[in-house]
Amino acid sequence: MKPAALAVYLFLALPALAQPDASKAALDAAQMLEQASIALSEAETARDRVHALTETIHAYEAGLGAMRVGLRQAATREAQLSAELRAREKEIRRLLGVLQTIETTEPPVLMLHSSGPLGAARAGIMLSEVTPSLNASAQELAQDLNEVQTLRVLQQKASETLTEGLTGVQEARTRLSEAIADRTDLPRRFVEDPVRTAILISSTETLDGFASGLSEISEGEILDSNASVLDRKGRISMPVQGILLHKAGETDAAGVTRPGLIVGTRPRALVTSPTAATIRYRGPLLDLGNLIILEPQSGLLFVFSGLQEVYGQPGQVIPEGTPVGLMPGEMPGIGAILSTSSDGTGTDRSETLYIEVREDNRPVDPESWFRTDKDG
Repeated sequence: MKPAALAVYLFLALPALAQPDASKAALDAAQMLEQASIALSEAETARDRVHALTETIHAYEAGLGAMRVGLRQAATREAQLSAELRAREKEIRRLLGVLQTIETTEPPVLMLHSSGPLGAARAGIMLSEVTPSLNASAQELAQDLNEVQTLRVLQQKASETLTEGLTGVQEARTRLSEAIADRTDLPRRFVEDPVRTAILISSTETLDGFASGLSEISEGEILDSNASVLDRKGRISMPVQGILLHKAGETDAAGVTRPGLIVGTRPRALVTSPTAATIRYRGPLLDLGNLIILEPQSGLLFVFSGLQEVYGQPGQVIPEGTPVGLMPGEMPGIGAILSTSSDGTGTDRSETLYIEVREDNRPVDPESWFRTDKDG
């Protein structure tokens, strides 16, 4: 049985009281990782390898995230049961002692009573009333102990599923980089002049200045575009799975206030273009690190900074959902994931993506364009 399938089996084997949340999260995680593994094997033969590999990486990211949720719920449930069992240790010892006495006492002795037949009858009535309660307590104890044991086995086996998932997503990212490098089918609105780009970078001190000079970095004229995303304003999906850490105008942990959003992501998260767009610039800039500037329509720019790897070439017109970069950081190992599985506070979103939206070269609130009410 495959590790992912085994994880599902173990979760479904849990008692009914523990199943609703933990088993569903594990089932979703295992299915996602299984589907991602199949998609990775089929991506090489797909007509659009970039699209196929992008979907594969998203499936892996979702599956690994769901597995973290399942492990967190399992660890929480195990800790709860273990604490309850420790608190009831004296009660459990007494219960086991009574049950052992009843089981080992000979039937004739049970019928004897110092008060004679009437006392024996009363004792029998009392015993008949107490025995179902004792049996129920014994069954409850056995169920709790079995659940703790199952949860522990589950967490041990989950490491195999996680190992496969982490290996698969790393392989998918490598293949994606190769597929993007080999891509030659994208139309171009202009060809970048590296010398002009270098001059613009060296002569500007702000993003405003750089953005206003973008028209100067091409070798010739930039072709007009009739593209428009106005009908999607306020409903565009975020470019990465993550959680909103700071809104526009809020001061971040470093004491810096910017007009854009700061989104917490997991290490090596894939960033994609939320709409069809022209790549106007990609690379390092000022104190923003590696960034990419996309133009969905004339006069509108999406700026994504904080990337480690950036995909594509300036001038290319890319479809919606095209990968534009990877976040920095190192993927956590199995031990780190298991040790933080009970956290649940979002501390695994250790990387930050900065998102700025500019209309006619003026920053506007990105939430007027993007949907930020759904965490990934």
